[in-house]
Amino acid sequence: MTETLIDLDDEALAEAAKPLGTSSKKDAVNAALREITDRRRRAAAIARMREMVAEGEIDFSATIEKGDGAQQAVA
Repeated sequence: MTETLIDLDDEALAEAAKPLGTSSKKDAVNAALREITDRRRRAAAIARMREMVAEGEIDFSATIEKGDGAQQAVA
């Protein structure tokens, strides 16, 4: 791990630490970095799935709704 001296917005850091569940500045910054990269990775995966659906690579027409509103795949 690299040690770096940076100026941080204390209010933004404290606000970010709450939902991240962190108690130290170091943990808050590291958790925030992981969170943003995870979000971007998930967004890219969703975009790719949408492309696959549009291109016909994924077909959701093979699913049916059960009476309770849950989806069930049909073989």
